[in-house]
Amino acid sequence: MVTIDETAPVIVRLSTTIAAPLATVWALHTDVADWPAWNPDITRAELDGPLLPGSCFSWQTHGLEITSTVQELVPGERSVWGGATNGIDGIHVWTFEQSGDHVTVSTEESWSGAPVEAETEYLAKALHDSLEGWLAHLKSRAEQSA
Repeated sequence: MVTIDETAPVIVRLSTTIAAPLATVWALHTDVADWPAWNPDITRAELDGPLLPGSCFSWQTHGLEITSTVQELVPGERSVWGGATNGIDGIHVWTFEQSGDHVTVSTEESWSGAPVEAETEYLAKALHDSLEGWLAHLKSRAEQSA
């Protein structure tokens, strides 16, 4: 099982509970090309072909151009992707757990690299705010669709 870099200078872990079926939440999460439709922090997202381990997708968020590679994908349960941009190496893990009529979505991400070491506090806050927004947007869209 692929995990974040526990030695990275920036690690953020967050979760939310969504009142929607797992299938709805998972479909939103894995339809990469549709992310900009429900997450205003993502201005562009492109995936050629299906989302599978080894697949690459490119996306833009907060002015950063990112190319991520899917490292692990367990349908309805877990996804992991990673990549580097502007000297920052990121690993992003998502987990999904159905409990009754709710889904708990947990995300954790690690950032390492020279820019992170130089601006740890600033980048930790930026990542926290970004993931907090992502979860809020996912929750909002999934609950509207439920």
